[in-house]
Amino acid sequence: METKHLSGQPGGLSTLLRAALPVVPGVNQLPGVKKASAQGFAGLSYDRTGVEASRTDVDAYAAVCGFPRKDTVPLPYPHMLAFPLHMAIMSDPAFPYPAIGMVHLENSITARRAIAVGEVLDLTTSVAAPRAHAKGALLDFVTTVTSGGEVVWESTSTYLRRGGKPEGEPDAGLVIADAPTGGLQWRLPADLGRSYASVSGDHNPIHLYPLTAKALGFPRQIAHGMWTKARSIAAIENRLPEAVTVEVAFKKPVFLPGTVAFAERSHDGEHTFALTNPKDGSPHLVGRATPA
Repeated sequence: METKHLSGQPGGLSTLLRAALPVVPGVNQLPGVKKASAQGFAGLSYDRTGVEASRTDVDAYAAVCGFPRKDTVPLPYPHMLAFPLHMAIMSDPAFPYPAIGMVHLENSITARRAIAVGEVLDLTTSVAAPRAHAKGALLDFVTTVTSGGEVVWESTSTYLRRGGKPEGEPDAGLVIADAPTGGLQWRLPADLGRSYASVSGDHNPIHLYPLTAKALGFPRQIAHGMWTKARSIAAIENRLPEAVTVEVAFKKPVFLPGTVAFAERSHDGEHTFALTNPKDGSPHLVGRATPA
């Protein structure tokens, strides 16, 4: 698979525009915008090189997600550096699905070692052919982060595109048996989506304002799934080893403003955790952390 290179400073209005155009009737048939057929899609890959984990950016991210200021980056932070690669792939005409409408179902992160603030990193994100899901197609965005040729961090973000299903047995996804409920309650402000967007570059309208969320079918704005994962990791990070895998499944959306409950249970080095609705115990996120 050929890897395309993403250069310059990614993000901003141009990224949002490229993501939105494929769902605009008429415009979505123009050359350079029209999406390729899903049949025969074999994969796509993009990279970024020489990306610094800068002190300013790391501290801003840590403050929004509940991490302390340290000389190493928070475990989920490289996802912020990889997000432009996700958007580059989704916005590429060769990728058969519009970015708008892609649902982030699961995310798995494996850290091989801590990454220092100021470290310069190379990132590659690839997606292969879709897999079957009961509601459509699953796309696995696999990211590898290296430093001086050493693999230091890896992740897989699994997105669902509702509609046509590829051949094959539907994937059941991550299952966390008997996830904990209750626990410490966190009150989330109405502007959390905008705060997280400012440090992550993910300005999806469903996270920003009631009006923009309603335009896409939500009663009001919702929290980013990767914020809920980051905040959960921040709550237990002092109990996790340096080399660790953290897997989560995103369940029901968290409407803003709102209150969520975080609970965690540990046994034999494995941490199981969940973010739930304190009123009825329904899950927003379930996950587990295990030594890598």
